[in-house]
Amino acid sequence: MTDLYTPTDRTTATRTRKRMRYEREAAHAILDEAYDCSVGFVVDGEPRVLPNLHVRIDDTLYLHGSTGARLGLAARGDGVAVCVTVTLLDGLVYARSQFNHSANYRSVVALGIARPVTDAAEKLRVLYALADKVGPGRSTDSRPPTRQELAQTTVLALPLAEVSVRARSGGVGDDPEDLDLPHWAGVLPLRTVAGPPVTEPGVAAAPPSYLPGSPSQWQTPVVLEGRHVRLEPLTPGHAPGLFEALDDEEVWRHIPYPRPRTPDALTEDIAGVLRGQWLGQRCGWAQIDPASGAVIGMTTYHDIDTNLRALGIGHTMVGRKWWRTGVNTEAKLMLLERAFDVLGAERVFWYTDILNERSQNAIARLGASRDGLIRRQRRRPDGTWRDTVVFAMTADEWPAAARRLRDRLAAG
Repeated sequence: MTDLYTPTDRTTATRTRKRMRYEREAAHAILDEAYDCSVGFVVDGEPRVLPNLHVRIDDTLYLHGSTGARLGLAARGDGVAVCVTVTLLDGLVYARSQFNHSANYRSVVALGIARPVTDAAEKLRVLYALADKVGPGRSTDSRPPTRQELAQTTVLALPLAEVSVRARSGGVGDDPEDLDLPHWAGVLPLRTVAGPPVTEPGVAAAPPSYLPGSPSQWQTPVVLEGRHVRLEPLTPGHAPGLFEALDDEEVWRHIPYPRPRTPDALTEDIAGVLRGQWLGQRCGWAQIDPASGAVIGMTTYHDIDTNLRALGIGHTMVGRKWWRTGVNTEAKLMLLERAFDVLGAERVFWYTDILNERSQNAIARLGASRDGLIRRQRRRPDGTWRDTVVFAMTADEWPAAARRLRDRLAAG
């Protein structure tokens, strides 16, 4: 196999030849990055162009569809002649003249005969690869197709033989006589960004880390096991138990959010944490009683800054039954161990209401220093202004604080 596709009459450019390429590696990269393609074919003498999902395995492009769809029906027997196109739009190019407006893009055109995949093992291999393309590991984290579902699914194989790549990058191509015009010219970059996953009602599992756009380990909670408390990734499924544990006005007294009055309202609060998690700003845990498995509270990392290697610990609530036990100390120790020893944080900080003396004393006992006061930092749920006390611990202070916390837990 050569590094280049051989040009044909159908893949040779008739204009802007400098944008045409035939490198196999470039074509594969575009096909692998894109999730969807457009498939053109002819039905009863008329053109059809349909959207499709695809996956590349080696030098074959596989298309997915239903046995009863137009493409599947047209491919019965010896296959169907197709033209498959994939385009990744990287930017809009604004010239001084409308004629020279353009776009930065990468595209692939593949031509040939797409044949039906009839071998069951090959078909299953392709469907697994398609599942893993939308999330590496998804094929093992979902139910495989049944025999009936396989029979209802068409998989077409298109050998990548007649292939071309066309791409544009760079800036504006204005004519020399237009350079003095007063109009703005430049490039507006575009990119596809995965948004926060929306968990289906009734699903207790947290969004898996293999989803496209998944946050880094700074925003990805893991199970942290302790003797007094277990921290596990926060999910909407924790809402009923969490609501029961936190159904106490005193627990919410200094929390800067309105107290949820129903489990559904608390589910919305959890959803907000998860949205922030996916956007790289937060990381949430449920606090669990190891003995009973009951949900007893929640806590988060917040205001995560991976560039400065800093994060806050907050939005922490524990049912009053577990106050003045080893739960808070052990939970904070595990969160600090993860921050400093695993993530390599340089600074961990806490925000707390100036009126919340209990919280200030608890943070100070962790070994954090009071860094200052942010006046009128936010409004409380009752509308009054809150002055916020800032505590922090640095990586240099962490080893001594860790020894004191571990000694305190061992003594208790």
